[in-house]
Amino acid sequence: MDEKQAVGMFGALSQETRLKIVRMLVVAGPQGMAAGAVAEAAGVSASNVSFHLKELERVGLVTATRESRSIIYAAAYDHLAGLIRFLMEDCCAGRPEICLPATADAGCCASPAEA
Repeated sequence: MDEKQAVGMFGALSQETRLKIVRMLVVAGPQGMAAGAVAEAAGVSASNVSFHLKELERVGLVTATRESRSIIYAAAYDHLAGLIRFLMEDCCAGRPEICLPATADAGCCASPAEA
């Protein structure tokens, strides 16, 4: 991941509703959620959630898959992990053992030494 991609992702996540949606989709797992369910759970209108989901999809944080008449959105775990790795790759001036507790606490990412 390069700096421009990271800035785009952080920009998308800097909006409260979008951050809530991404966190919700991470919890939902790979099966994701229908757009209507996302709107209901986030407490926003269908048009509002559509706007936010499109932005999250544009920067690569969520994926969209059509299932019948619904669009299912899911967290893009590979891109989220890439964003975390981007933050941690230069950890503590080459001393990844300092960052190891943070990556271990995340429970989903390799340690910086393994990345």
